[in-house]
Amino acid sequence: MKYLKIFSFLFIIAAVQSCLSADEDPVQVPKMTGSEVSADVGGPTEANQVWIDLSDAKNHTINKRTDWDLGFYTGDEYRVILNGSIAMAVAKIPNATNINTVKESDVADLKEKVQVGTFDAANMKYVDNPDGNFLNQSSGIEPIKENDADNPVYLVNLGRNLADPNSNIAAGSVSLSSDPRGWKKIQILRAPNGYKLRYADINATTYQEYMITKDTEYNFNFFNLKTGAPATIQPKKKNWDLAFTTFTNEVFMSPGNSAGSYFYADFIITNTASGVSAYQVTASGNLDQAYNSFKLSNVDQAKLVSTDQRAIGDKWRTTTGTSEVPGAFVYADRFFVLKDAEGFYFKLRFNKMKDPQGNRGHASFEFEPL
Repeated sequence: MKYLKIFSFLFIIAAVQSCLSADEDPVQVPKMTGSEVSADVGGPTEANQVWIDLSDAKNHTINKRTDWDLGFYTGDEYRVILNGSIAMAVAKIPNATNINTVKESDVADLKEKVQVGTFDAANMKYVDNPDGNFLNQSSGIEPIKENDADNPVYLVNLGRNLADPNSNIAAGSVSLSSDPRGWKKIQILRAPNGYKLRYADINATTYQEYMITKDTEYNFNFFNLKTGAPATIQPKKKNWDLAFTTFTNEVFMSPGNSAGSYFYADFIITNTASGVSAYQVTASGNLDQAYNSFKLSNVDQAKLVSTDQRAIGDKWRTTTGTSEVPGAFVYADRFFVLKDAEGFYFKLRFNKMKDPQGNRGHASFEFEPL
């Protein structure tokens, strides 16, 4: 009798399975229930980039900001991004076609301009477009051309080293950088399913070369010009939603009056390259009540921002405070909605950016799936 019951049970399973169309994908079910997440950005020097997948929020990917310099796009187009978390900048060297012949006198004037934070609107052309739309940007490194001779030689400002974590940093302040990391000259060519990177010190008469093959499991393949080696930085394409990082943004003296590129602390970017979108919800009354009562049916699809990685950006905190409450703190009148690359929705709000002693670089947030 026991065997008859087992046979009947197996028959029912087979019958149910036979009702499923072979063309139907299995229904995806979020495995998360929501939690509080601490982002280890490294205290007031904010030495780390922290990549977070809300579907697996306990497992963060963390790297030092100086672990990479260039990111090579793995899609159909050939685009290369800079590491804005260390204030890198880049410019074409005029009339340079042979990387080996470029010398210090060819770039001396450029070095004064290829900087972040000069309060000159014109210097935006030396950095990546801060909205993250690297496929359409006209700044930074140009699209890599098929014809080798059409690819220019660039002067690369390698940005700044990390600050000493043992230095005396006042509570509520940050120290994001120390000495300059120096300069390189580079030229990037296309290669079969990838890139050919040539790089050297400014006065070098020979270059080093590295072949970078596109790994399409990731949005970018990364490379460190100082070590001459590839680096693993971002998780796989759909395995991160948001990241805590320092950031090269555009700053404005007044609405519409750009002061060029500027270096930001306590910044959050979203994975727009994989379709992540987000928007801010401002609570008209009690934040707890507004957050707790917010449901999937309350999501305003028209407000979701998928074309700007700064959808959260610096909107979650203030670093200058108000006249009533000076200093850095997390805004208590807002939370955010995020839609991940697989179409799941979350609400999240930020709880702190400092530890109990008032030291910056200790962020946390809570989230719930909708």
